[in-house]
Amino acid sequence: MKKIQKVTIVGAGLMGHGIAQVFLAHPGFAVTLYDTFPAMLDAAPEKIRANAQSVGWTHCDLGRLRLTGSLADAVSDADLVIEAIPEKLELKQQLFADIEKLSRHDCIFASNTSVIPITAIAEMLEDKSRMIGTHWWNPPYLIPLVEVVQTAHTSAEAIDAVMKMLTALGKTPVHVKKDVPGFVANRLQHALWREAIAIVEAGICDAATVDLCVKNSFGLRLSVLAPLENADLVGLELTEDIHRVILPDLSTAKEPSPLLRQLIDEGKKGWSTGAGFHEWSETDKTQARQRLTERLLQLLPKQVAC
Repeated sequence: MKKIQKVTIVGAGLMGHGIAQVFLAHPGFAVTLYDTFPAMLDAAPEKIRANAQSVGWTHCDLGRLRLTGSLADAVSDADLVIEAIPEKLELKQQLFADIEKLSRHDCIFASNTSVIPITAIAEMLEDKSRMIGTHWWNPPYLIPLVEVVQTAHTSAEAIDAVMKMLTALGKTPVHVKKDVPGFVANRLQHALWREAIAIVEAGICDAATVDLCVKNSFGLRLSVLAPLENADLVGLELTEDIHRVILPDLSTAKEPSPLLRQLIDEGKKGWSTGAGFHEWSETDKTQARQRLTERLLQLLPKQVAC
């Protein structure tokens, strides 16, 4: 079985340097970070250092991190290339076509896309057997899950090598056997978001009430008792009875909500503009980030690099 030791990450942004941090916290990996923007590359080591300090990681070996603005230099000897660039299909397709020409024949290609089917990203590759999805969640150094997505062309060796590598990193890899938009977790998450937005749009309650309902009911138990476990707990006959009543009334929208478009048109785009479904001051955003980090650290085993 192929052993992954030399890892290249394409894109030094939020996800890219966060993924690099995970590898740098574990011995045995040489990490190369590539970006076309020098400022992003130059800022990455300090961001990694600050992130590691903020979560109490006692070792994060930046001595194993190499920065480069040359794609050929970045991928020429890599065992694994992880792409973490913007969610634009054409950009990803062209990037992997270029990487295929510059890398070794046995290099595994992985996309960190959160929703785009991996089959589409691999469209321009001559050897599609090396292409997989590795969907890391933000922040990647705290969220355990990585969805490992196979296509109809992906080799069993590539899946096995990446699953074993992620397990060695202390992650929770899951094998997604069918390449569908959004994979598993984002399909579940956005099904919830669709209904949450539909409730506000229908005037049933406001956005604050929706979020309070989630935070103070099933949201509290989700990390301990997941949906299908809970269905078994309450009983499948009761679950079926509830579904007969509620499913016909749930949103089945196939397009984004008009309310979502209205907010965007009004300039209310979320944190970046200070307003979305909620108002967000800089203090609000800082406190939300802190609450999230503190909660994740409470829920997860303390991660200390070797």
